[in-house]
Amino acid sequence: MTSDAYRPSPPAQVGSEAAGDRWTLVLVRELRHPPERVWRALTEPGQLAAWAPYSADRDLSEAGGLTLTMIDDEKPQDMEAEVVRAEPPTLLEHTFGTDLLRWELAATGTGTRLTLRHTVQERDWLPKVAAGWHICLDVAEKLLEGRPIPPIRGAAAMNFGWSELNDQYARTFGVPATGLPDHLKDDAS
Repeated sequence: MTSDAYRPSPPAQVGSEAAGDRWTLVLVRELRHPPERVWRALTEPGQLAAWAPYSADRDLSEAGGLTLTMIDDEKPQDMEAEVVRAEPPTLLEHTFGTDLLRWELAATGTGTRLTLRHTVQERDWLPKVAAGWHICLDVAEKLLEGRPIPPIRGAAAMNFGWSELNDQYARTFGVPATGLPDHLKDDAS
């Protein structure tokens, strides 16, 4: 399958939590794969690069420093990061720039309930982050199914339903849909 045939899945179950002066997106997805398999997609550099907005210079299965390379636009950018907690195959927590990502995996009768908690600086970022992870996790699902498609990230996501998802999530969170982040607007034109 090519990314040209990709259409976003229905909006995910989302919520938000105030975290001091920051906000946490809570996004829940049901995946039809066991936690061990989902864990590898979250932690192994080769699998991450196939679906995430970043690549990693090492496996994320152990705590400690690493470099994540943002590849969501035409100018890849290295950023120092740290795996804060790694409890295979149920909990991964790592920094992502000034953000914190917490991936919780729970076995279900049909696979894994993945709960992503992504803490951001401003509430207005919640729909953008939800739309981006929504598309990334759709691509991860294809990878896990053995039917991979090329990653969809950055300004290119505009061609694959990002704006509509951003609008839907903005309504859910009751915040304005402000569109693409500034650093991607030039790439979209």
